[in-house]
Amino acid sequence: MGMIEELEAVRERAQAGIGEAGTLDALDAVRVAVTGKKGELTALMRGMGRLSPEERPLVGKRANEVRQQVEAWIASRREELEAAELARRIEADAVDVTLPGRRPVVGHEHLISQIVDEITDIFVAMGYTVADGPYVETEYYNFTSLNAPADHPSRSPRDTFYVADPTDPQPGSLVSDVLLRTQTSPVQMRVMEAEKPPIYMISPGRVFRPDTADANHLPQFTQIEGLVVDEGITFADLKGTLDHMTREIFGKDRATRYRPHFFPFTEPSCEVDVSCGVCHGEGCRFCNHTGWIEILGCGMVDPNVFGYAGIDPETYSGFAFGIGAERVAALRYDLPDLRMLMTGDMRFLRQF
Repeated sequence: MGMIEELEAVRERAQAGIGEAGTLDALDAVRVAVTGKKGELTALMRGMGRLSPEERPLVGKRANEVRQQVEAWIASRREELEAAELARRIEADAVDVTLPGRRPVVGHEHLISQIVDEITDIFVAMGYTVADGPYVETEYYNFTSLNAPADHPSRSPRDTFYVADPTDPQPGSLVSDVLLRTQTSPVQMRVMEAEKPPIYMISPGRVFRPDTADANHLPQFTQIEGLVVDEGITFADLKGTLDHMTREIFGKDRATRYRPHFFPFTEPSCEVDVSCGVCHGEGCRFCNHTGWIEILGCGMVDPNVFGYAGIDPETYSGFAFGIGAERVAALRYDLPDLRMLMTGDMRFLRQF
């Protein structure tokens, strides 16, 4: 068989193989077998050295024509297979354009943030300002300036997170007056130092205490404290303010009760209870059959605190209070465990 006849045979086998190729991989295998470095057509071209000078132009021309024809068939068959594959994928992944679209999941504020914002709005509507302060405080602002004596139990490392003081000339000392604030009251002292009365402000923020996390305690929680300093402020102003706040938070039908208590920075001081929302004051297991639930502490600012702030207690008086956002959440929504607020469980958080 002459080389021309061999080229024709290669062309026919290539045409048949291309037509039978049902996948892109099969088609690529035909391409390699015919036009690859070790393919049939390439092998024939290498044998042209055995031809006479008169035959070489004719065989070379025909070999190029066969190569171009085979490559054109391969390109055409590749387009057909790619189109078929695309059609198959479209059919398999068909989209019903009449179906409603998938709405993206939209987040919302955490329940604690919602309560802080709600309480903030209540006081801003009454003309109060909102102040913030550092998480890391000194003993002076967290205790001393708030009239807490040196032997007060809250100063113990068992009740306060003390931290290393970077300015301490003796690094590594076990004694430090730097701590994570246990209340937002230091913000009140800083405001009294920086501003002249009248002062009407609240200071929401995180506070830290070395409590074991359980159903009723968290080592980190959110506190909203308030301070009023003005001429002629009385306990009646305190009571009217807190009565309004509790009714806005818990409902217009809720009653309040004030019980004497002790806080170093207020005198007189008291605990505030709100009537139980479960039994409406009749007594149940939720309120230990008392009809009342404790919600916050408050009192008239002690004159000694004014002395630390440089405010004349003979001219000005005031009141202060503090309430925990987590406690409000637990009482409003009957939460059995405060830790539920911290776990990040979306099944729980989406309810609010």
